[in-house]
Amino acid sequence: MKESNKKISDALQIEFVPETILAIIPPILEEPKEKIETPLREDFSTARINIKDLIKTGMTSLEGIVKVATESDSPRAYEVLTNMMKTLSDMNKDLIVIHDKLTDAESKKVTVKNTTNNSIYVGSTTDLQNLINKDRSPLKCLEIEDGS
Repeated sequence: MKESNKKISDALQIEFVPETILAIIPPILEEPKEKIETPLREDFSTARINIKDLIKTGMTSLEGIVKVATESDSPRAYEVLTNMMKTLSDMNKDLIVIHDKLTDAESKKVTVKNTTNNSIYVGSTTDLQNLINKDRSPLKCLEIEDGS
């Protein structure tokens, strides 16, 4: 015990209790329970864990800000409180958005579009002209004659 603390406690006739300093320990990121197979799932899990930890930390901070705001009745304290509440609600929305994006990404199926750029026609030019312009085709005349 320091000499100054001893003198003060003797003068006040109280027992000196040393102040306990609490250290803020950052939360430990939890490892996902299931084995991650894809980078998409890994990124989703990391983002989800980070956002959930931020929400937990924000909720504990929010409790402190509420106490300060109610005790001080300061408009600035209430402004900080409302900003913190908005930030927490945005983080909750972000958590839902990343979940929706993961389900969208997993549900998308790859569709292959086959585009043919170089087509080859095997046949005579007369046959090709008959296919392109059926009005001028000599086969049309034959069909009409056969039908009468």
